[in-house]
Amino acid sequence: MRLDLARIRDAVSAIDPAFLRSPQFRSWPLDAALGCSVTLKVETLNPVRSFKGRGTELVVSRLLSERRYPSVVCASAGNLGQALAYSGARRGVPVAVFAAANANPLKVERMRSLGAAVHLEGDDIERPRALAREYARTEGAFLVEDSLDVDTCEGAATIALELLAGPARPDVLVIALGGGALASGVGYVTRQLSPDTRVIAVQPAGAPAMALSWRARAVVNTDAVDTIADGVAGRHPIPEVLDDLLEVLDDVTLVDEDLIKRGMRLLLECAGLVVEPSAALGVAAVLGDPERFAGLDVATVVCGSNVAPADFRTWTAPPGAHSERVSSVRGAPGSPTPGRGA
Repeated sequence: MRLDLARIRDAVSAIDPAFLRSPQFRSWPLDAALGCSVTLKVETLNPVRSFKGRGTELVVSRLLSERRYPSVVCASAGNLGQALAYSGARRGVPVAVFAAANANPLKVERMRSLGAAVHLEGDDIERPRALAREYARTEGAFLVEDSLDVDTCEGAATIALELLAGPARPDVLVIALGGGALASGVGYVTRQLSPDTRVIAVQPAGAPAMALSWRARAVVNTDAVDTIADGVAGRHPIPEVLDDLLEVLDDVTLVDEDLIKRGMRLLLECAGLVVEPSAALGVAAVLGDPERFAGLDVATVVCGSNVAPADFRTWTAPPGAHSERVSSVRGAPGSPTPGRGA
């Protein structure tokens, strides 16, 4: 494993307290709706409204101590970019972000409002990744590759230190899976501190590359994505991250778009939480296979809430209700398709 428990514990001191000790609670109405005991770890009540700030705080603090790079750059669907912009701005480090041309306008606006130079090009996250690598090479900037940079994983791992600090350990931890920083970090700490807890990662059926790779135990690239959950919509898994996930996950499951929307609606109705689609993946997994989780103590991380109000209303509207039309994230090289994600 690339991760280390002692480093993760030490990392807490480098992270802005605004991202630490996030709320966690059991939602009784959600218990009744899902048929199991559900603990929510809510990572949305912070300056960037997602868990990503825990990792970017480590990245930027390390760069300042090394004093080797004048600036930082990343590719992002929006949440990593916001977090890196925040961590850079509070330490005086310039930040550039590359995102797809159809990136969520709300996330783009927030990245720019935090001081990041945002460049939009491509149909999904893969083209921005290539452009960010080129920018780092030509400008001498440090490239933050989410999930490949172990700081992003170990920052996310501090969530599990808090989640597992209580006397009761969950039977199952159900966690969103995109590039892998959250799942590998939280999964690793759970393996170390609560080995009897099963760790199940969840991806949208419309963006299954990492799930397919985990099942095949080898990288499986996909040609396109089609999901409203833009925060987890990648096509090319990172081999080193897959190796980590193979060590810490018990299973990976896929959920369809309807289940994601139902999960978002339940989190609103039962817990009063406005969340982006990626944050509802854990609840969606329980909805999709209730017998698997019946009667168990289940924990999930509500990982982000950067969602445009119009999109949220559309996605959480009861079936048959009139709503505005929005598009999912769809993309593949050479085939531009308009789309918006959370």
